[in-house]
Amino acid sequence: MIDPVTRKPSSALLEPDEPAPVEVVNIDGEGTAVLVCDHASNRIPQRLGSLGLDAPQLAEHIAWDPGAAEVARRLAAELDAPLVLSGYSRLVIDCNRPLSHPGSIAEESAGVAIPGNRGLSPEERGLRVETLFRPYHNAIARLLDRRVGRPTLLLSVHSFTPVLNGRARPWHVGVSHGRDPRLAALLLEALGSTGDLRVGENQPYPIEEAIDYTIPHHGEGRGLPSAMIEIRQDGIRSAADAADWAARLAAAYRRIEGAARRLCGLSGGE
Repeated sequence: MIDPVTRKPSSALLEPDEPAPVEVVNIDGEGTAVLVCDHASNRIPQRLGSLGLDAPQLAEHIAWDPGAAEVARRLAAELDAPLVLSGYSRLVIDCNRPLSHPGSIAEESAGVAIPGNRGLSPEERGLRVETLFRPYHNAIARLLDRRVGRPTLLLSVHSFTPVLNGRARPWHVGVSHGRDPRLAALLLEALGSTGDLRVGENQPYPIEEAIDYTIPHHGEGRGLPSAMIEIRQDGIRSAADAADWAARLAAAYRRIEGAARRLCGLSGGE
């Protein structure tokens, strides 16, 4: 990376007064769930300007998952769960993409060119990895290490657009899984039992190792029951909406928690 003032190579991506690349909330939470939010923020490091985008573009889904962090924070409080949130936009580096994936540092997203991501040197890409990607995932790993021997289930909280490429997405919420569908199946049943939600299995996206990183690496990689929760963004536009969804998700989780504990191979008292 070139310092915009001195025009010399710089080893720092974040200014000293900028927020940390990762935030951990309620680290000592006693609940069985551990929550993560891969796309919690649309913040861009000052040194990268706006990546060549305007403010309305940075407010859109290409930059983050609107509403997801608010739901995740409230759900963490409801469940007394630890929560790890990414601190910067998925456009700088996507914390839920393998580093080898073209979308790790996307040059285009949903048809929008990202000028600030084009023509990056290996050093510039590496600086984003070491400054933003690794601290986020190291924080998740340390948190899970603290909980070895305790019932632990990993939930990743996301949001999705109501319409993509001109096609409406009818689900109010989706629950996605990778190789192990058991936790997702429990959540799907609990969320669907209320009768007022359209719930999608592996909608709008399944979890795939070639595309997703967090659940395959931290969940399946450790043998933890895990699932990704996707909430349609038009349902979480306000703080009140987020609170309602957090309460709904918490109620569904409490309903299946006993069965979910058994997936861990640990009894409730361990």
